[in-house]
Formats: sequence, C-alpha cells, structure tokens
Amino acid sequence: MQKKDTLFQQSPQTTQKKFEFDAQVASVFDDMLERSIPFYKQSLTLCVDFLRLNAQDGVIYDLGCSTGNLLLSLAPHTTATLIGLDTSDAMIEHANLKAKAYSADVTFKVADCMQEDFIESSAFVSNYTLQFIRPPQRLGLVHKIHAALRDGGIFIVSEKMTSTDPLLDSQMIEYYHTYKQNNGYSKTQIARKREALENVLIPYTLQENLHLLQEAGFRHTEVLFKWVNFGMLIARK
Repeated sequence: MQKKDTLFQQSPQTTQKKFEFDAQVASVFDDMLERSIPFYKQSLTLCVDFLRLNAQDGVIYDLGCSTGNLLLSLAPHTTATLIGLDTSDAMIEHANLKAKAYSADVTFKVADCMQEDFIESSAFVSNYTLQFIRPPQRLGLVHKIHAALRDGGIFIVSEKMTSTDPLLDSQMIEYYHTYKQNNGYSKTQIARKREALENVLIPYTLQENLHLLQEAGFRHTEVLFKWVNFGMLIARK
C-alpha cells in the first residue's frame, strides 16, 4: 500500500525550503502523482502504447524516471532495453525495489541527463522533467536527445504548461487547484506546495514547447494529450 502524501500539511516552518526530490518526497511520490497529475494513469497508458507502436526494440530512456512507473508498465510489452535515469538517490532506490518485486528487466540508475552520454536509442521519454531544467539549458538537452535518436525514433514529453493570456492562465491554475482539492488536498497544502515550486518548476507554453522540439531538429511534432494546463507531446526524428 502506497504512503499518502501529507507533506504540505506540516507547519510552515518545515515547508519553507524549495521543492526537491528527496527521500521525504520519494516516500509519497506515487500518491502525489496520482492525486496531482490529471488523468495520470490514462496518460501513462497512452505513453506506453505509443512506445509500443514506435519502439519495439533498441534502447528506450526515461529521463527523470522517479519511482519507475513508466518503464515498469512498459517492460512486459517490449524487447527494448529500458533505462531509467534520475538525479534522486531516493527515487532510484524505490524504482529498483519495484523492479526487483516485479522481476522486471529494467535498469534504473542515478544520473544527470544533462551529463549522461546517451547511446543510440529508439525512444526517449521525459514526463514532467524538462520543466525542472533551467530554460537556458533545455534546448541543449533536447538537441542531445535528438542526436542520440535513430532515424524514425520518438521523443515523448509531458509538461505542465502556462498560457500567453494572463486571464486564461489564472483561470486554468484555479481550475487545476479545484481539481487538487477534489482529490483531497487542502487550500493550505496547495498554496504551500506552489510556493515551494516557485522558480523551481518553470513552465513553457504549448507553443514554446513545440518550438523547442522543432528547433532541436524534430521534423514531426504532435499533441497526444491536453487537459487544461497539462499536456503530452510526441516528436519524431
């Protein structure tokens, strides 16, 4: 049974630090994902299905794999080599425990995707990872991903997004906060987490994300899924 996310119910003195993927977050991260990301399970299935369609062999990287849910869901359906990377020791520890429990042939390792030397691959996935990379560095990483992909390879990227219209952006944020309240988070928890993420999670607009992929060299880009200020894109080399 997964541990419930109650991190931001604590007193303000214990939650003033910026958000980071430490052991405390890792211990409740699966619950956090399911209650904080709209249509999380359906999006996971969508991602797995398009990987099955486009990358049945070769190497598939999951950048910012956290506790390994994507690759563990994909493992029974592919002969590809599966590699999950994350900078958090605690996340990788949880991922490896799951892989052992499921007897899944997946490699999870602590690594910085900005520094990792990728081998030629059939697919990359970055679910809610680019938004934590400083904007000046994002294009360089996506260039690096594009260079490592074989012809026809795909890059699936999910991101929290912002809007160029301040009014719509405000409305979407409020709508999302209502979604979180309906999933059991209090207004105080929501406000504290938002404060902790300020200047840590820096979202792009949909147009900026599409432009980023195109500027890195991807010839074909499409929106696979969009819900208010959350979206999943697919790009093909």
